[in-house]
Amino acid sequence: MPKREKVREMFDGIAGSYDKLNHIMSLDIDKCWRRRAIRKFITPDRPQNILDLACGTGDFSIATARIMHPDSHVTAIDLSPGMLDIMRRKVAQSRIEDRISIGTGDGEKMDFQDRTFDVVTIAFGIRNFENREAGLREIRRVLKDGGKIVILELSEPENPVVRWIYNIYFTGIMPVIGRKISGNGKAYSYLPASVSVFPRKEKWMQTMKECGFASVTHKSLSLGICRLYTGERQD
Repeated sequence: MPKREKVREMFDGIAGSYDKLNHIMSLDIDKCWRRRAIRKFITPDRPQNILDLACGTGDFSIATARIMHPDSHVTAIDLSPGMLDIMRRKVAQSRIEDRISIGTGDGEKMDFQDRTFDVVTIAFGIRNFENREAGLREIRRVLKDGGKIVILELSEPENPVVRWIYNIYFTGIMPVIGRKISGNGKAYSYLPASVSVFPRKEKWMQTMKECGFASVTHKSLSLGICRLYTGERQD
């Protein structure tokens, strides 16, 4: 089975408990990461059309729609119908349905026309792509000239002491919590494994450049537990 199908099935299986577990295991720090990305790298440019790729249950999409100008619109896509079902309920409760469009979609092969979006965001999803380079090139295709990509992704801290604590939690404690709450220990063993094989910041920034992005930047958040990458499409 291709990786994208395995990922889709995995997230369909944990969709019902995904938000609860995310916020418990991150101590709600993930909300701060999203707000920082939006306020510093999206809001100042006042983009009209925003694509939230691998949107999951919609936390980034909803936060963006709330903060942005009412004329801005967020298009959100994900592989997992189960995750999108949760997102639709959250969007309905937030009363911003007119600012968000939701649909099933594959980030490596999107149905959008060239140069459609001002900004493309991906929060904690790029590491799940089967072919990350193909995904980056596809993102570049749907961005307008001068458009921006904003990526949030988990990472292993570089500081040895912080990394040691991180590894104890992520590889030992977190899968146990995940199994007890979601009933799916595999999914929460997959998370640290997928983070550990994701490229280090220098390599990932180089990959972004090789896939056509300019002005690539990186910011370490929370002692390197999360990293924020940006880049621009420049022809």
